[in-house]
This record gives sequence, C-alpha cells and structure tokens, in this order.
Amino acid sequence: MSNNDTLRTLRYSFDFNDFVMMDIFSKGGLKVSREEVSNWLKRDEDEGFKAIYDKDLAAFLNGLIILKRGPKEEGTPAAEKSLDNNAILRKLKIALNMKDDDMLEVFGLRGFRLSKHELSAFFRKPTQSQYRQCKDQILRNFLQGLQMKLRPAAE
Repeated sequence: MSNNDTLRTLRYSFDFNDFVMMDIFSKGGLKVSREEVSNWLKRDEDEGFKAIYDKDLAAFLNGLIILKRGPKEEGTPAAEKSLDNNAILRKLKIALNMKDDDMLEVFGLRGFRLSKHELSAFFRKPTQSQYRQCKDQILRNFLQGLQMKLRPAAE
C-alpha cells in the first residue's frame, strides 16, 4: 500500500480539508503548501501527482498524534526517515488512543479476523521471535474499517 493511498484514506476517513491537512503537517514539524497536499492526494494517474516520502508521511502521522492527543512536553518528535506498515499501524493506534479490543473491533467491521496475539505481534520489536510483519492487506483492512467506523453514513 503506497503512502499516498494511506494519506488519501486518512483524509477521507477524518473528513479533513486541505487547510486542516496543512495544519497537521505543521504540527508534525513539516511546513507544506496547499499545492503539495493537493498533489499528494491526487490519483497516481493524474497529472501533477507526486509521491509522498516516508519522512513526510511520518510528519503527518506525528501531527495527527499531536492533534488527537496533544503535544508532548519534550516538543515535536522528529519524523522517521523510513516507515513500514507496522510503524503506520502503531502511530494510528497511538493517535486514536486505541486499545487492542478497539483495534480488533475496527478489523471486525471489515470482516477481518485477528486474535489479540496476532495483533500484538505487529507492535513488537523486529528482533523478537514473535514479531510479525504487517502486510498491505492488513493495513488496508484496518484503514477501511476505520473509515467505516468514522464515516458510517458514507458507506
């Protein structure tokens, strides 16, 4: 799943406009223009489409955490240079203050079944034997379930 797909889905799920998106990026420590946001949100085949880098998406997710949970006393965390699906899932869990049961409920909205043990494997360190890589299908099901939860009338 591309970073642009993730950004588009989150924007739709939360019903953010361009100016809110710009504010979230700035909360995450990245100043962006409306044109940049617009180009990131375009479909891949559209003229003017620009791919969003991991570092930029990390800044957005950090900004989303600050928007939903408030700023940390230590200041804005630095955006990671690389993101994987596990990190995206972890940041969304933090931003939305979700417990395991909340996340399993979101997966359940899509008819996607996971156990608590399978879910916790995504949040472990990669060096642990129980660690499990979060595949695109799992992240996609979570984002679509989140969309169903946050915008039930749109379905």
